[in-house]
Amino acid sequence: MSNPADPEAILNFPILIGDIGGTNARFAILVDAYAEPKQFPTVQTADFATIDEAIQTSILDKTSIMPRSAVLAVAGPVDGDEVKLTNCDWVVRPRAMFDNLGLEDIVVLNDFEAQALAVVALGEEHMVRIGGGEVEPEASRIVLGPGTGLGVAGLIHACHTWIPVPGEGGHMDLGPRSPRDFEVFPHLERIEGRISGEQILCGRGLVNLYRAVARAEGVEARLSTPAEITAAALDQSDAMATEAVSLFVVYMGRVAGDLALVFMSRGGVYLTGGIAQKIIPALKSPAFRQAFEDKAPHSAMLRDIPVFVITHPLAALTGLAAYARTPARFGVVTTDRRWRVDGSAMQ
Repeated sequence: MSNPADPEAILNFPILIGDIGGTNARFAILVDAYAEPKQFPTVQTADFATIDEAIQTSILDKTSIMPRSAVLAVAGPVDGDEVKLTNCDWVVRPRAMFDNLGLEDIVVLNDFEAQALAVVALGEEHMVRIGGGEVEPEASRIVLGPGTGLGVAGLIHACHTWIPVPGEGGHMDLGPRSPRDFEVFPHLERIEGRISGEQILCGRGLVNLYRAVARAEGVEARLSTPAEITAAALDQSDAMATEAVSLFVVYMGRVAGDLALVFMSRGGVYLTGGIAQKIIPALKSPAFRQAFEDKAPHSAMLRDIPVFVITHPLAALTGLAAYARTPARFGVVTTDRRWRVDGSAMQ
Protein backbone atom coordinates (compact mmCIF):
# COMPACT_ATOMS: atom_id res chain seq x y z
CA MET A 1 0.00 0.00 0.00
CA SER A 2 1.29 3.45 -0.88
CA ASN A 3 1.74 6.09 1.77
CA PRO A 4 -0.18 9.20 0.61
CA ALA A 5 2.15 11.44 2.63
CA ASP A 6 5.20 10.09 0.76
CA PRO A 7 6.80 12.67 -1.57
CA GLU A 8 6.54 10.05 -4.31
CA ALA A 9 2.75 10.46 -4.14
CA ILE A 10 3.06 14.00 -5.57
CA LEU A 11 1.88 14.47 -9.15
CA ASN A 12 3.71 16.73 -11.60
CA PHE A 13 1.84 19.68 -13.07
CA PRO A 14 0.09 20.38 -15.37
CA ILE A 15 -2.44 17.73 -14.35
CA LEU A 16 -5.40 16.61 -16.43
CA ILE A 17 -8.38 15.72 -14.25
CA GLY A 18 -11.41 13.89 -15.58
CA ASP A 19 -14.77 12.69 -14.30
CA ILE A 20 -15.95 9.99 -16.69
CA GLY A 21 -19.46 8.62 -16.31
CA GLY A 22 -21.58 6.40 -18.47
CA THR A 23 -23.07 9.31 -20.45
CA ASN A 24 -20.92 12.39 -19.83
CA ALA A 25 -17.21 13.03 -19.37
CA ARG A 26 -15.96 16.25 -17.81
CA PHE A 27 -12.34 17.40 -17.97
CA ALA A 28 -10.16 20.21 -16.66
CA ILE A 29 -6.46 21.00 -16.42
CA LEU A 30 -4.67 22.16 -13.28
CA VAL A 31 -1.71 24.30 -14.35
CA ASP A 32 -0.30 24.46 -10.82
CA ALA A 33 -1.36 24.00 -7.20
CA TYR A 34 -2.80 27.51 -6.92
CA ALA A 35 -4.63 28.07 -10.19
CA GLU A 36 -8.32 27.36 -10.63
CA PRO A 37 -8.95 24.38 -12.94
CA LYS A 38 -9.15 25.28 -16.62
CA GLN A 39 -12.45 23.65 -17.59
CA PHE A 40 -13.53 22.34 -20.98
CA PRO A 41 -16.99 21.64 -22.42
CA THR A 42 -18.66 18.42 -21.31
CA VAL A 43 -18.08 15.48 -23.65
CA GLN A 44 -20.75 12.94 -24.57
CA THR A 45 -19.17 9.49 -24.31
CA ALA A 46 -21.28 8.21 -27.22
CA ASP A 47 -19.66 10.79 -29.54
CA PHE A 48 -16.20 9.17 -29.35
CA ALA A 49 -15.03 5.61 -29.88
CA THR A 50 -12.38 5.83 -27.15
CA ILE A 51 -11.45 8.00 -24.20
CA ASP A 52 -8.09 8.73 -25.83
CA GLU A 53 -9.85 10.15 -28.88
CA ALA A 54 -12.13 12.26 -26.69
CA ILE A 55 -9.21 13.71 -24.70
CA GLN A 56 -7.15 14.43 -27.81
CA THR A 57 -9.98 16.02 -29.79
CA SER A 58 -11.84 17.86 -27.04
CA ILE A 59 -8.99 18.84 -24.72
CA LEU A 60 -5.45 18.64 -26.09
CA ASP A 61 -6.34 20.01 -29.53
CA LYS A 62 -8.01 22.99 -27.83
CA THR A 63 -5.14 24.18 -25.63
CA SER A 64 -1.40 24.80 -25.69
CA ILE A 65 -1.13 23.36 -22.16
CA MET A 66 0.24 19.83 -22.31
CA PRO A 67 -0.50 17.89 -19.12
CA ARG A 68 2.22 15.65 -17.68
CA SER A 69 -0.02 13.79 -15.23
CA ALA A 70 -3.65 12.72 -15.13
CA VAL A 71 -6.14 11.83 -12.40
CA LEU A 72 -9.16 10.14 -13.94
CA ALA A 73 -12.29 9.04 -12.09
CA VAL A 74 -14.27 6.40 -13.97
CA ALA A 75 -17.71 4.87 -13.49
CA GLY A 76 -16.62 1.32 -12.84
CA PRO A 77 -14.26 -0.81 -10.74
CA VAL A 78 -10.54 -0.20 -11.26
CA ASP A 79 -8.90 -3.60 -11.71
CA GLY A 80 -5.89 -4.21 -13.95
CA ASP A 81 -4.38 -2.42 -16.92
CA GLU A 82 -7.68 -2.24 -18.77
CA VAL A 83 -10.40 -0.40 -16.85
CA LYS A 84 -13.85 -0.98 -18.31
CA LEU A 85 -16.68 1.41 -17.62
CA THR A 86 -19.91 -0.16 -16.40
CA ASN A 87 -22.36 1.79 -18.53
CA CYS A 88 -20.44 2.76 -21.67
CA ASP A 89 -18.04 1.14 -24.14
CA TRP A 90 -14.93 3.11 -23.23
CA VAL A 91 -11.96 1.22 -21.81
CA VAL A 92 -9.20 3.17 -20.02
CA ARG A 93 -5.76 1.81 -20.97
CA PRO A 94 -3.24 3.94 -19.04
CA ARG A 95 -0.15 2.40 -20.66
CA ALA A 96 -1.47 3.22 -24.13
CA MET A 97 -2.15 6.80 -22.99
CA PHE A 98 1.59 7.35 -22.52
CA ASP A 99 2.13 7.02 -26.26
CA ASN A 100 -1.23 8.33 -27.47
CA LEU A 101 -1.51 11.42 -25.26
CA GLY A 102 2.03 12.13 -24.04
CA LEU A 103 1.18 11.59 -20.38
CA GLU A 104 3.84 10.44 -17.91
CA ASP A 105 1.88 9.58 -14.76
CA ILE A 106 -1.75 8.39 -14.52
CA VAL A 107 -3.95 7.68 -11.50
CA VAL A 108 -7.34 6.05 -12.08
CA LEU A 109 -9.99 6.19 -9.35
CA ASN A 110 -13.63 5.21 -9.07
CA ASP A 111 -15.95 8.07 -10.01
CA PHE A 112 -17.63 8.08 -6.62
CA GLU A 113 -14.30 8.28 -4.88
CA ALA A 114 -14.08 11.66 -6.59
CA GLN A 115 -17.56 12.54 -5.34
CA ALA A 116 -16.49 11.54 -1.82
CA LEU A 117 -13.41 13.76 -2.06
CA ALA A 118 -15.70 16.60 -3.13
CA VAL A 119 -17.68 16.36 0.11
CA VAL A 120 -14.77 17.85 2.07
CA ALA A 121 -13.61 20.11 -0.77
CA LEU A 122 -16.93 21.94 -1.24
CA GLY A 123 -18.39 24.58 1.05
CA GLU A 124 -21.93 24.58 2.42
CA GLU A 125 -22.91 27.16 -0.18
CA HIS A 126 -22.90 24.25 -2.65
CA MET A 127 -25.29 22.10 -0.60
CA VAL A 128 -28.99 22.02 0.29
CA ARG A 129 -29.86 20.42 3.65
CA ILE A 130 -32.65 17.84 3.84
CA GLY A 131 -33.32 17.62 7.57
CA GLY A 132 -31.35 16.00 10.39
CA GLY A 133 -29.08 17.41 13.06
CA GLU A 134 -25.60 18.87 12.97
CA VAL A 135 -22.62 17.37 11.15
CA GLU A 136 -20.01 15.72 13.36
CA PRO A 137 -16.87 17.17 11.70
CA GLU A 138 -14.68 14.05 11.65
CA ALA A 139 -17.38 11.39 11.51
CA SER A 140 -17.89 9.04 8.57
CA ARG A 141 -19.83 10.25 5.53
CA ILE A 142 -21.71 8.63 2.64
CA VAL A 143 -22.11 9.86 -0.94
CA LEU A 144 -24.65 8.40 -3.32
CA GLY A 145 -26.01 9.63 -6.57
CA PRO A 146 -28.47 8.50 -9.21
CA GLY A 147 -27.15 9.19 -12.71
CA THR A 148 -26.51 6.79 -15.58
CA GLY A 149 -26.17 4.26 -12.75
CA LEU A 150 -26.30 4.51 -8.95
CA GLY A 151 -22.95 5.50 -7.50
CA VAL A 152 -22.04 4.93 -3.85
CA ALA A 153 -18.92 5.68 -1.81
CA GLY A 154 -17.96 6.15 1.79
CA LEU A 155 -15.59 8.65 3.37
CA ILE A 156 -13.94 7.97 6.72
CA HIS A 157 -11.53 10.04 8.80
CA ALA A 158 -8.56 8.28 10.36
CA CYS A 159 -4.97 9.26 11.22
CA HIS A 160 -5.77 12.92 10.43
CA THR A 161 -6.65 11.93 6.85
CA TRP A 162 -9.85 11.64 4.82
CA ILE A 163 -10.01 8.19 3.24
CA PRO A 164 -12.51 7.53 0.43
CA VAL A 165 -13.98 4.03 0.30
CA PRO A 166 -15.05 3.08 -3.24
CA GLY A 167 -17.42 0.26 -4.01
CA GLU A 168 -20.37 -0.92 -6.07
CA GLY A 169 -23.05 -0.32 -3.47
CA GLY A 170 -25.55 0.72 -6.13
CA HIS A 171 -25.93 -2.95 -7.03
CA MET A 172 -27.25 -4.06 -3.63
CA ASP A 173 -30.69 -5.71 -3.67
CA LEU A 174 -33.73 -3.48 -3.25
CA GLY A 175 -36.99 -5.19 -2.36
CA PRO A 176 -40.67 -4.35 -1.83
CA ARG A 177 -41.98 -3.39 1.59
CA SER A 178 -45.27 -1.50 1.42
CA PRO A 179 -48.54 -2.82 -0.10
CA ARG A 180 -48.01 -0.49 -3.09
CA ASP A 181 -44.49 -1.83 -3.56
CA PHE A 182 -45.90 -5.35 -3.91
CA GLU A 183 -48.21 -4.08 -6.67
CA VAL A 184 -45.46 -2.25 -8.57
CA PHE A 185 -42.40 -4.48 -8.15
CA PRO A 186 -43.71 -7.41 -10.25
CA HIS A 187 -43.72 -5.06 -13.26
CA LEU A 188 -40.13 -3.83 -12.87
CA GLU A 189 -37.53 -4.93 -15.41
CA ARG A 190 -34.96 -7.17 -13.74
CA ILE A 191 -31.35 -8.14 -14.39
CA GLU A 192 -30.90 -11.91 -14.25
CA GLY A 193 -33.90 -12.20 -11.97
CA ARG A 194 -32.94 -9.56 -9.43
CA ILE A 195 -33.76 -5.94 -8.69
CA SER A 196 -30.85 -3.86 -7.44
CA GLY A 197 -30.88 -0.26 -6.34
CA GLU A 198 -29.54 0.70 -9.76
CA GLN A 199 -32.58 -0.87 -11.46
CA ILE A 200 -34.67 1.90 -9.90
CA LEU A 201 -32.43 4.69 -8.59
CA CYS A 202 -30.87 6.08 -11.76
CA GLY A 203 -32.05 7.65 -15.01
CA ARG A 204 -33.10 4.45 -16.76
CA GLY A 205 -34.29 3.17 -13.37
CA LEU A 206 -36.75 6.06 -13.09
CA VAL A 207 -38.10 5.13 -16.53
CA ASN A 208 -38.30 1.50 -15.37
CA LEU A 209 -40.24 2.58 -12.28
CA TYR A 210 -42.57 4.86 -14.27
CA ARG A 211 -43.44 2.04 -16.66
CA ALA A 212 -44.02 -0.35 -13.76
CA VAL A 213 -46.41 2.12 -12.11
CA ALA A 214 -48.29 2.50 -15.39
CA ARG A 215 -48.56 -1.28 -15.86
CA ALA A 216 -49.77 -1.69 -12.28
CA GLU A 217 -52.53 0.80 -13.11
CA GLY A 218 -53.25 -0.78 -16.49
CA VAL A 219 -52.57 2.45 -18.41
CA GLU A 220 -50.19 3.41 -21.19
CA ALA A 221 -46.81 4.87 -20.26
CA ARG A 222 -46.71 7.95 -22.45
CA LEU A 223 -43.36 9.38 -21.24
CA SER A 224 -40.01 7.84 -22.18
CA THR A 225 -37.12 9.85 -20.68
CA PRO A 226 -36.05 10.74 -17.14
CA ALA A 227 -36.26 14.45 -17.96
CA GLU A 228 -39.86 14.12 -19.17
CA ILE A 229 -40.83 12.13 -16.10
CA THR A 230 -39.26 14.48 -13.55
CA ALA A 231 -40.72 17.54 -15.30
CA ALA A 232 -44.20 16.01 -15.44
CA ALA A 233 -43.97 14.98 -11.81
CA LEU A 234 -42.90 18.41 -10.61
CA ASP A 235 -45.67 20.19 -12.50
CA GLN A 236 -48.12 17.34 -11.72
CA SER A 237 -49.18 16.96 -15.35
CA ASP A 238 -48.93 13.15 -15.32
CA ALA A 239 -50.20 11.12 -12.37
CA MET A 240 -47.98 8.13 -13.17
CA ALA A 241 -44.90 10.37 -13.26
CA THR A 242 -45.89 12.00 -9.97
CA GLU A 243 -46.18 8.61 -8.28
CA ALA A 244 -42.99 7.30 -9.89
CA VAL A 245 -40.95 10.22 -8.54
CA SER A 246 -42.65 9.90 -5.14
CA LEU A 247 -41.68 6.21 -5.00
CA PHE A 248 -38.19 7.06 -6.29
CA VAL A 249 -37.76 9.45 -3.35
CA VAL A 250 -38.96 6.82 -0.85
CA TYR A 251 -36.61 4.18 -2.24
CA MET A 252 -33.74 6.67 -2.23
CA GLY A 253 -34.51 7.36 1.42
CA ARG A 254 -34.46 3.66 2.26
CA VAL A 255 -31.15 3.02 0.50
CA ALA A 256 -29.55 6.17 1.94
CA GLY A 257 -30.67 5.13 5.43
CA ASP A 258 -29.25 1.62 4.97
CA LEU A 259 -25.90 3.06 3.91
CA ALA A 260 -25.94 5.51 6.81
CA LEU A 261 -26.27 2.51 9.12
CA VAL A 262 -23.44 0.64 7.40
CA PHE A 263 -21.02 3.56 7.81
CA MET A 264 -22.55 5.15 10.95
CA SER A 265 -22.34 8.33 8.92
CA ARG A 266 -22.85 10.98 11.54
CA GLY A 267 -20.87 13.28 9.25
CA GLY A 268 -23.83 13.28 6.88
CA VAL A 269 -25.25 11.64 3.79
CA TYR A 270 -24.64 13.50 0.52
CA LEU A 271 -26.79 13.09 -2.59
CA THR A 272 -25.11 14.13 -5.80
CA GLY A 273 -25.77 14.23 -9.53
CA GLY A 274 -28.22 15.92 -11.85
CA ILE A 275 -31.25 13.84 -10.91
CA ALA A 276 -30.93 14.64 -7.20
CA GLN A 277 -30.56 18.33 -8.05
CA LYS A 278 -33.69 18.30 -10.23
CA ILE A 279 -35.92 16.66 -7.63
CA ILE A 280 -34.91 18.71 -4.57
CA PRO A 281 -38.56 19.78 -4.01
CA ALA A 282 -39.59 16.10 -3.88
CA LEU A 283 -36.67 15.21 -1.60
CA LYS A 284 -37.81 17.96 0.78
CA SER A 285 -41.19 16.26 1.15
CA PRO A 286 -41.68 14.31 4.41
CA ALA A 287 -41.56 10.97 2.54
CA PHE A 288 -37.79 11.00 2.04
CA ARG A 289 -36.87 11.63 5.68
CA GLN A 290 -39.56 9.20 6.88
CA ALA A 291 -38.07 6.44 4.72
CA PHE A 292 -34.52 7.42 5.70
CA GLU A 293 -35.29 7.34 9.43
CA ASP A 294 -37.57 4.27 9.47
CA LYS A 295 -34.79 1.94 10.63
CA ALA A 296 -35.91 0.46 13.95
CA PRO A 297 -34.23 -0.11 16.34
CA HIS A 298 -31.96 2.73 15.23
CA SER A 299 -34.49 5.35 14.12
CA ALA A 300 -33.38 7.84 16.76
CA MET A 301 -29.81 7.74 15.45
CA LEU A 302 -31.00 8.22 11.86
CA ARG A 303 -33.08 11.26 12.86
CA ASP A 304 -29.89 13.03 13.90
CA ILE A 305 -27.99 12.34 10.66
CA PRO A 306 -28.20 15.25 8.19
CA VAL A 307 -28.72 14.71 4.47
CA PHE A 308 -27.47 17.17 1.87
CA VAL A 309 -27.97 17.55 -1.87
CA ILE A 310 -24.76 18.72 -3.53
CA THR A 311 -25.68 21.46 -5.99
CA HIS A 312 -22.25 22.18 -7.50
CA PRO A 313 -22.45 21.19 -11.20
CA LEU A 314 -18.85 19.88 -11.28
CA ALA A 315 -18.49 18.43 -7.81
CA ALA A 316 -16.35 15.45 -8.83
CA LEU A 317 -13.83 17.69 -10.62
CA THR A 318 -13.61 19.79 -7.47
CA GLY A 319 -12.78 16.67 -5.46
CA LEU A 320 -10.20 15.51 -8.01
CA ALA A 321 -8.59 18.95 -8.06
CA ALA A 322 -8.30 18.92 -4.26
CA TYR A 323 -6.59 15.53 -4.39
CA ALA A 324 -4.31 16.45 -7.30
CA ARG A 325 -3.10 19.60 -5.53
CA THR A 326 -2.38 17.94 -2.17
CA PRO A 327 -2.46 14.12 -2.28
CA ALA A 328 -1.20 14.00 1.34
CA ARG A 329 -4.55 15.41 2.54
CA PHE A 330 -6.33 12.26 1.43
CA GLY A 331 -5.70 8.58 2.07
CA VAL A 332 -6.17 7.52 -1.54
CA VAL A 333 -4.57 4.14 -2.10
CA THR A 334 -2.88 4.09 -5.52
CA THR A 335 -1.51 0.55 -5.44
CA ASP A 336 -2.39 -1.03 -8.82
CA ARG A 337 -4.17 2.19 -9.75
CA ARG A 338 -1.21 4.35 -10.74
CA TRP A 339 0.89 3.97 -13.87
CA ARG A 340 4.14 5.77 -14.71
CA VAL A 341 5.86 6.02 -18.07
CA ASP A 342 9.14 4.82 -16.56
CA GLY A 343 7.42 1.61 -15.46
CA SER A 344 7.54 2.30 -11.72
CA ALA A 345 4.38 1.85 -9.66
CA MET A 346 3.13 2.83 -6.24
CA GLN A 347 3.54 -0.21 -3.98
